[in-house]
Amino acid sequence: MKFLIIDDNNRVNQGIADVLGKLGSCDCAYDGVEGLYMAEAKAYDLIVTELILPKKSGFEIIRELRRKSNCPILIVSALNTVDKKIEGLRLGADDYLCKPFNKDELAARAEAILRRYNNNFHSKYVNNEIELDYNNKMLKINGDYVKMSGKLYDILECLIRSRNIIVSKDRLFNRIWGLDSDTVITVVEVYVSKLRKLLEGFGCGNYLKTIKNLGYMWSDSK
Repeated sequence: MKFLIIDDNNRVNQGIADVLGKLGSCDCAYDGVEGLYMAEAKAYDLIVTELILPKKSGFEIIRELRRKSNCPILIVSALNTVDKKIEGLRLGADDYLCKPFNKDELAARAEAILRRYNNNFHSKYVNNEIELDYNNKMLKINGDYVKMSGKLYDILECLIRSRNIIVSKDRLFNRIWGLDSDTVITVVEVYVSKLRKLLEGFGCGNYLKTIKNLGYMWSDSK
């Protein structure tokens, strides 16, 4: 899983990263402009943002993101008045935690948000003959472990976590390689083709659908 933390306080930023780092990898931004750029450039499972930020406020970030994204947003802010909480939630944030915060409560709130979005927060995916262990990054088909390269696994996990939803080529590229990568976007087609061939070798290729001109989708049924 991937998280974005937007906070201009390095100590707080790192503290949140220490908590969420147990669930996945974290990117950090230290002002509102950088945070919004990163939020729009990559696909994240959860964005955690302060409201009081240099260059662009957290309110502005949430407002702009909600015009184009339903990515979960958790506010962690020094603003603790009821009116600010209401404003943040009405703009589209999923939850609000005031500073100073308890790390266990932060973890619990993040996990609760993730569970609400597309069944995204689980340690394992099991469907018929396929089992994907997110924690250990292991794929089993018919009870046997299947060796995969890192990028192939990352693509498979991204598609399964978004199962029954079309994932565009751009989103896969930004998520796996990153917007700043020197690699060309056609690499997505190459890796999806490799993944399909691997799955077809076990009779599971039909779970991976290509949606013409739109992207790819993992279906729970063949």
